[in-house]
Amino acid sequence: MFDHRLITVATRIQSLLEEVLSLTPLEDEITRPERLLLAMRHAVLNGGKRLRPFLVVESARLFDADEEAALRVGAALECLHCYSLVHDDLPAMDNDDLRRGQPTVHVAYDEATAILAGDSLLTFAFDMIAAPETRLQETAKLALVLALARAAGLGGMAGGQMLDLEAEKNPPDETGIVTLQAMKTGALLRFACEAGPIMAGAPAADRARMRQFGEIIGRAFQLADDLLDLTADSATLGKATGKDAGRGKGTLPALKGQDWAESELDRLVDQAVAVLAPYGDKASILAETARFIANRTH
Repeated sequence: MFDHRLITVATRIQSLLEEVLSLTPLEDEITRPERLLLAMRHAVLNGGKRLRPFLVVESARLFDADEEAALRVGAALECLHCYSLVHDDLPAMDNDDLRRGQPTVHVAYDEATAILAGDSLLTFAFDMIAAPETRLQETAKLALVLALARAAGLGGMAGGQMLDLEAEKNPPDETGIVTLQAMKTGALLRFACEAGPIMAGAPAADRARMRQFGEIIGRAFQLADDLLDLTADSATLGKATGKDAGRGKGTLPALKGQDWAESELDRLVDQAVAVLAPYGDKASILAETARFIANRTH
């Protein structure tokens, strides 16, 4: 059931992204430069599990929000996530040549085009949420835009990337690592889980509960990622491995050991499932998502 649902949502997100990232300009757009659009499509349409949009769609389903609107919000989040990957891969940042088994955007095109592709994807994410095609109440759209901006910006993902760059010179302690990862990785996952109750206009207690779930699986995602960076090969992951260790950056598995990390992943999954308990069987897919995040092999 979980695998089928994950594939189904990923397929629908892929189709939607292909549709909205076409050469046809939207109202009030003048034209869409082809090279820029192709670079954006290279960044977004090259596979991936589509985990963040999946969490948006499943959190929306939990609260009976409109699924078509959820798909658009999920696609918007994926655009924003992919912008961050494009910029993170640049020579001035992580200097990576491989992403999802394909050349990174600045390698396939050039650095200037990659910067503009990232800028355009970031902007387009908010366009997709605000657009009339996203059938939500204006109050819900405003709340989504604010929550996504906070998750993505200075005090969220972008700030986390700044801390990550600083970690190359001054490796953080355990508290610093947790903070960095909560911002760089966890904030967008947290938003994905909060999006459902926001779209549905659910009570504040539900939003707080889903926020907590998102924070937990965000920690699990990064911990699993760090374990894979230590134990997997680049062909399996479709990107370079061992780079954090090579740059002297601290990770929790490196700091506390592989056995601790595996045990902590089990604890985080149990905690995430417990947070969902009030929703009963209706949250079973989200509970499976927590297990999938912790146990993934790529």
